Amino acid sequence: MLTVGLNDINMKKGQYYETIITTFNENNENNATPVGVAVKNIDEITCRIFKGSKTLENIILNKKFIVNITKNPLYLTMATVDNIMDEYFQFHNNNKNYPYLKDVEAYLICEVIDIKNVVKTNDPVRQYEAGFIKAKVCEIVKLNLCVNPMNRAIYSLLESLVNYTRIDIVEKNMQNYFIDRLNESERIINKVGNNEEKKAILLLKKKIKKKGY
Repeated sequence: MLTVGLNDINMKKGQYYETIITTFNENNENNATPVGVAVKNIDEITCRIFKGSKTLENIILNKKFIVNITKNPLYLTMATVDNIMDEYFQFHNNNKNYPYLKDVEAYLICEVIDIKNVVKTNDPVRQYEAGFIKAKVCEIVKLNLCVNPMNRAIYSLLESLVNYTRIDIVEKNMQNYFIDRLNESERIINKVGNNEEKKAILLLKKKIKKKGY
């Protein structure tokens, strides 16, 4: 039973957040994968997961998963390049069906509402097949008093601001690099950022154009 809403852990409707999803397979082997999730309602999220991934296979099998809220750089790296070792896992109410990661800020117990096969055509790298998952958040467990889920937009904006302070004192090739990074940051912010972040990157872009870049 949901005792608090997603807004109580600073996850706002319409926003995207970088998380780690943990699942298990038929052999009770744990799996962890970085996944961006979108908040659709106070107790509902969606996400896209690559077809062929262990995480998607496990979610299709079990119809449930856990979303871990964390900024732990080791977790994020291990989950991306390989998998997180069993020593970093714990289990909700000692139930092997609900693996989560130790020392995260919070975790969400989710049950699948619907899974659809989709092909994303506007990805900057390539088209890909994925499972589009809609899930109900059945329980939110806060392990930290203050939970701050991670959104890529603010980090992209910060990097652009740093580059802005240096653009007048670097060589031409580095200036071009900074402009390319600004354009990529703008793409990310327009995709996953809030209104303030979108206004901020637009203001920054106008200032850079005014400089003649």
